[in-house]
Amino acid sequence: MSTPLIETKHLKKYFDTPRGKLHAVDDISITIERGKTLGIVGESGCGKTTLGRVLLRLIPATSGQVFYDGEDILSYNRHQMNEMRKKMQIIFQDPFSSLNPRLSVTNLIAEPMKVCKTVKTRAELQERVKALMKTVGLAERLVNAYPHELDGGRRQRIGVARALAVNPEFIVCDEPVSALDVSIQAQILNLLMDLQEQMNLTYIFITHDLSVVKHISDNIMVMYLGQCVEYAETNELFKNPMHPYTKALLSAIPLPSIAPEDRMKDIIKGEITSPINPPAGCRFAARCPYASAKCTGQDIPLHNIADNHKVACVLYENE
Repeated sequence: MSTPLIETKHLKKYFDTPRGKLHAVDDISITIERGKTLGIVGESGCGKTTLGRVLLRLIPATSGQVFYDGEDILSYNRHQMNEMRKKMQIIFQDPFSSLNPRLSVTNLIAEPMKVCKTVKTRAELQERVKALMKTVGLAERLVNAYPHELDGGRRQRIGVARALAVNPEFIVCDEPVSALDVSIQAQILNLLMDLQEQMNLTYIFITHDLSVVKHISDNIMVMYLGQCVEYAETNELFKNPMHPYTKALLSAIPLPSIAPEDRMKDIIKGEITSPINPPAGCRFAARCPYASAKCTGQDIPLHNIADNHKVACVLYENE
């Protein structure tokens, strides 16, 4: 069996607050095969972005392991990580604030190559910039334009070009289309999928939009308050959601029809449990209509329901 490109084991990230430890990422274990996409979904504040940044070592992990092609990169020194960053990149959520407003399109795309010293001459750098602009669909006439002169779609294409500039193998896409119009979203998603096919890229795709994640992901992990509550192959998750939280998320997807809806919606009620020093047990229990005494007092592990389908819920303990 081939080694997965990305693997985490019991990864945790806690932040210190005046009231205690905030459990942003709590015991996450995932694997991503080379050339595949793992979608990560959940409501705002569930730890999606923090997980992506810990994977890239943009912020330090509290504990656990992150393996890249079989090697634990959390033990790497600064020089080793400088080399590793050529293989691991990120596309940020906001295509405006992630770009330096004082740099032109040419300089924005060239910057990663200058930092990583992947090109030797100015002529080679210019040729590489032009090639990247063509790859992501940016017109050559925009070489001297600045971010404030461009629309959101073009800005995000710059972000994609910057991520591709050093020929990475793995890219964390942190809600790359959430700030864009629907028509532009489709263009960026199709671009990412085309690039993945051409370059055999591996993605983590972070989003709160389940319609988007279904379109691009091979597998999906559902997060709630720092923990994985369900993990499955994409079609399996949409066809057979198991966790009450997953069911509620899926029922909230609007249907593209003007006819009255006849489906029942799982409406989530109640207050969100504090992520600061959370008690043992299911963190969704306070909002779950099926909660019982078994849901509190003990941590709920992921249960294997079917092949490549896991769920953390006491309703399926014996399955």
